[in-house]
Amino acid sequence: MNETTGGETTGPAALGAGAGLLPGTGVGVLSDGDIPTRLLMFGVARHDGAIPAADAFAVAEACGRSPEQVRSCLRRLVGEGLFERDGVGQRAVYRPTDDGLRALAGFGGRALQAHAQDAENDPWDGRWHLVAFAVPEARRTARDTLRDHLGLLGGAAVHNGLYVSPHPWDKDVVATAAELGVTEHVTLATTTELVVGGETEPAALAARLWPLDDLAGRYQAFVDRWSVVVDLLEGMQRDDEQLADSTFLPGALAMALAYRACFDADPLLPAELLPQPWPGRAARELLIHSRRLALRIRAAGGLPTLFGTFHDLVDSLPAPDAEPGTTIAGDRDRATTRHQEAKR
Repeated sequence: MNETTGGETTGPAALGAGAGLLPGTGVGVLSDGDIPTRLLMFGVARHDGAIPAADAFAVAEACGRSPEQVRSCLRRLVGEGLFERDGVGQRAVYRPTDDGLRALAGFGGRALQAHAQDAENDPWDGRWHLVAFAVPEARRTARDTLRDHLGLLGGAAVHNGLYVSPHPWDKDVVATAAELGVTEHVTLATTTELVVGGETEPAALAARLWPLDDLAGRYQAFVDRWSVVVDLLEGMQRDDEQLADSTFLPGALAMALAYRACFDADPLLPAELLPQPWPGRAARELLIHSRRLALRIRAAGGLPTLFGTFHDLVDSLPAPDAEPGTTIAGDRDRATTRHQEAKR
């Protein structure tokens, strides 16, 4: 089953091009609207944030993007002050400005936070962090920007002008308010006792303030639709088949797009506030596990690996529910070995 939302194909068919990138997916060619070129460019960025033009064009070609689409995106990134071009043509390197580094950090920061949250077993401290603001109508743009930023941080509106989060967001909020010039109109508070509409129980409050049922359904749909990829990749590994870059790169991007369609709406609440088992964690495990399987059987082609910087960081995190000192990468390798042995 496939689903197209906002021009994005979000089912297994998104892995395909031509007759199908992975056997059994029955996939077709992705249209121009399926792959945001900016996401592709950010995915090519190296550890220092630099985007080599040669890498960008090569990966984009494998994903069905035209050279003009890449050039247009890179021009926009420079025009927005996010990158500066060093050199010309295929030898150019686009180096991030301070704003570009912040954009790249935002691109992967929440995702890294989610994986770290899955891996850690530190309990929530029970504190609710509140932000109240009464910005005058004359500063409406600043008020709307602040409200949008609180939403991006995962905050929920208790009522007009009052937002809450279980995360310690004070420093971020203070910095944003100062940048917008509305510090005098913002009040922050922290409490362990929150009552909304007579409700005091934390998990019930979370269910009231955030659309968790809808979000869980979207994550579960992702897991249901994309879990077939693991079986396909494991079958290729057993048969000693290699995964071509013309398959791997578009597939990695398509799966990332489908995941982000869920993840971008996720407030990343602590486990204590979520229904269990939470399908968001299963979705992240599926995303990382399928990627690692794909990398093991990827044919040597010399092209960069999309989102490689972020996944290096994820793999260095402590593994969830594992012995101290075990990383996600090591724990997943052992799990895959056990799975393969069980099938023999």
